[in-house]
This record gives sequence, structure tokens and C-alpha cells, in this order.
Amino acid sequence: MISLRHFTEADAEIIRQKHWTDLSTEEIVSIINDWKSLEYEGKYFEMFAIVVDDMAVGYISLMEHSQSIVSLGIEIFSDKRQKGYATRAMALASEIAAKRGYKAIQNQVRTDNMPSIALHEKCEYETDGYVYMNQKGKEIGLYTYFL
Repeated sequence: MISLRHFTEADAEIIRQKHWTDLSTEEIVSIINDWKSLEYEGKYFEMFAIVVDDMAVGYISLMEHSQSIVSLGIEIFSDKRQKGYATRAMALASEIAAKRGYKAIQNQVRTDNMPSIALHEKCEYETDGYVYMNQKGKEIGLYTYFL
């Protein structure tokens, strides 16, 4: 059973081991505490742990871009991939976004990130098929899911 919940200080060590190996546990606790504000640069931002059997297997975030559009960022820890966790977590995060009144999720996906493209297609995101350049100079496609 997959669920989403907010990170707690107890999750700091697993985040350090699985993702931010260059940060101390104390630095990660500080980041977790920042996430509790539910905002970033004056806009809605919410970070969730993706949990299976009471253990975080990754994270997913929602970030506001306008009154009606959010983006979704997801990371499944490398040793937990290919188990369907990302698909289910995206569905749960979409439900949260809809309950918060958003109308669409729009994500930028690098054109060389085939696993992410496959995930977005599996989750029935639409794309216009154009290739754009992001702020980092990477080629991306826009993927939209209407809530």
C-alpha cells in the first residue's frame, strides 16, 4: 500500500543515505522543517514522502505556477524503482492538487529522460509534441494532466 505523508525529522537519515549524501542529517532536518511552510518564493509548495510499509521510498512535490497550474516533481530512490510506486504516487498527488483547486499539472520532462516520458505517458499526460529549451539549456517536452 502506497501513501503520501509529510516528511518528519525521523526521515532525515534515509534522505541522506538515498539522495543527499553530501549533506549532514542536521542540514536535511532543516530542509524538512522548511518544507513545513508549504511555500516557496511566495507560492504554494508541498513536499511528500512516498511511503511503502512505513518506509520512505522516494518523494513527490507539488509547486504552484499560477492560480490553476502546478507542477509535480517525483523521485523514487534508485533501489526502489520499477515497482509501480511512481505511477501510484503521481495519482495520489494529482488528487491532492485537485482538492486544492488546481486545474492542471504541467511538467517539463527532458527529451533524453525516457523513463520519465514513459511514466508521464502511462499516467495519461498530454504533450504538444514540441521540443523546448529550459533555463538550463536542456531540451524538454511539456506534459500536461488536466484535473
